[in-house]
This record gives sequence, C-alpha cells and structure tokens, in this order.
Amino acid sequence: MLAAMRSRGGPKPAVWARLATRGYSQGATFEIKPCDLYRLERGPPTTAELSREDALRYYRSMQTVRRMELRADQMYKQKFIRGFCHLCDGQEACCVGLEEGIAPSDSVITSYRAHGVGFARGLSVRAILAELTGRRGGCAQGKGGSMHMYARNFYGGNGIVGAQVPLGAGIALACKYLGTGGVCLTVYGDGAANQGQIAEAYNMAALWKLPCVFVCENNRYGMGTAAERAAATTEYYKRAHFLPGLRVDGMDVLCVREATRFATEHCRSGQGPLVMELLTYRYHGHSMSDPGVSYRSREEVQAIRSKSDPIMLLQERMVNSNLSSVEELKEINAQVKKEVEEAAQFATSDAEPSLDLLGHHIYSDSPPFEVRGANQWIKFKSIS
Repeated sequence: MLAAMRSRGGPKPAVWARLATRGYSQGATFEIKPCDLYRLERGPPTTAELSREDALRYYRSMQTVRRMELRADQMYKQKFIRGFCHLCDGQEACCVGLEEGIAPSDSVITSYRAHGVGFARGLSVRAILAELTGRRGGCAQGKGGSMHMYARNFYGGNGIVGAQVPLGAGIALACKYLGTGGVCLTVYGDGAANQGQIAEAYNMAALWKLPCVFVCENNRYGMGTAAERAAATTEYYKRAHFLPGLRVDGMDVLCVREATRFATEHCRSGQGPLVMELLTYRYHGHSMSDPGVSYRSREEVQAIRSKSDPIMLLQERMVNSNLSSVEELKEINAQVKKEVEEAAQFATSDAEPSLDLLGHHIYSDSPPFEVRGANQWIKFKSIS
C-alpha cells in the first residue's frame, strides 16, 4: 500500500504511519446514482465499496488535477504557456474514475483536453507542466504542448475534433488481433459527437465486435454552444442505435469507476463495443481564449460548484463515513500544493529543446535522414 501511495506522490511513510493511528474506518459502502441504460438488460451496480486506501488515492489524484489546471491557468496568463490550452477542472471524476475502472495494460485515447487523463495514466505533474511551457523536461520534450501528450498505453491528446475516435477503434482492433485481452477507452466530447467519422467508427467496431468503449464526456457545451442548440438529440449514449449504451453521473468518481468496470467487462467478454456518456461540467471556458461566461452565466457555474463538485462530493463521503478527517485532507492538500508549485518552478526554468531536436522522432525506427525546415536552406536530422 505504501508503495502504491509513493508511486502516485502520496504521503511519506512517516506521515502515513501517524495518520493511520487515528482509528479511521478501513472501508465503507455507498449508494450511487443508477445509470440510464440503452439496449442493456442490466447495468452497473447501484452501490459501491470504497476502501480508505482507494479513497485517499482518488482524493489526492483529483486534487492534483484540480490544482495543476489552476496553476496552468496562471502560467498561461503570465505567458509562460503559449498557444492552445484546454483545461479540465470540474471534470476530475471523469479522468480519475475512468483510470480506476481499467487495468494499466488497457489503452486510452482522448481529445485535446488531455492533462487530467495524462496524469491519471501515469504522467507526472512536472512532465505535464513542462510540456505546456515547451521545455525539454516535458513528456514530449516540449514538442507537443497542451494538445499532444503521451504515456504508456495513452495515445494522446489529439487536436483534430473527433479524429481520435476511429484511432481508438483501431487500437481496439490491435488488442483483438494480438489477443492481449485489452480494452481501449476512446474519449471524445459532446461537441465532437456530431462528427461523421464517429458514426463510421461505431459501425466498424460493431461489425468486428471490437473491445472499445466509446466515452462521450458531455460537459454541456461544445466550445461556446450549448448541446441543446447543436444536437438534435442530446442522449449521446443512444447515438449508435445498434450499440448498447450507458449514461453516467460524471461528477461522481464512484459512478464513473463502477460504470467503467461494467463497460470493460462487457467488451472483454466478447460482446463488442459500448457507448458510455459521462454527464460532467467544465469550470473554465472551452480554452484559455474563452472566458466561458458569454454563453453561460457565472451563477450557473457557481451552482454546479456548490452542489455537484466532484472533489467536494468525495470529501463529504470520506469524512462522514470516517474514512478520513478534515485535518488529514488538509494535509494532503498542502502536499499537493507543494508538489504542483515545485513542478511549476521546474516548468518555467528548464531549458527549451534545441533546434537540432526538432527533427527527432518523426519515425520510430529508420536511418537518420535530413528534414527541411521552414527555411528550405536549414536542414534538420531525423533520428529514431
């Protein structure tokens, strides 16, 4: 358990030993909101077990994503981060719940709102923030930025709206072809759900019974347009018609975890793909260039924060069931704040990649060759 906590940046052993002596409950069972079902005879359970160890990990992970995104907001306004930057604060239960419902060997591919998913898949805060600032210590050596992050069994961060969906079906095809037993979570937003290539991916996945969970993160706004104005039907979990679907409370990490476990078991059993819609909400605008208040009111955002915030909901459960205490969670908050601040300091002081690195890694395995730069007289070397 201590090793798991350390691997995710948890409390040090001495702190953990001190906290563990306070007589906390080691587990609790909670009622969770039932999912809406489509073409399914049964759905995920309506109760969820939560151990103290898991609760602390979920809480720490969601707090880290929240504080990391808020720090990225500051760094963007300070002009350390340039270009595109899409933050996911408010949607922490989605990225953490999805990760907790799959195995490390399963695959995930998502859109450009990728920082939280990347962290859940194993990227460090330091590697993420350094990538945002275009530094060599970033997860893509500063060459990918906000929209293109990768880790083991994490295929990005994809900038073209909806393009990751057929790619995710392809990853699922590879899982089936190679017989790995793996499943691919293919994540996209409600705005991308109207893309034709998504319907094509549904069709191919159904025909070949691919182990693919199509995950629609419905945060209610595609850029600055409300879902009701852009979609003839907002029941995204029914969009495939011929595929089963789930609609899940995406603000509750336990709901997301249980639904993900159910969906992946469905795929692993050979029954083919499934569509899962997560009802969630983003606190920031679509990107850093969007203040997020021209198409929705500040009162709307505040109402979600006060009633449905995913971190607040988990905290209340933990404290009320004696899985933790307010004091212990404050200590975790302080640790997370320190970790994120140290990562931000690194991300603003690390060296930028040198020009000779720009041509590297175009292909994974090939002899070195010259790549013409923007100026045709400047040549770069491409190496694997």
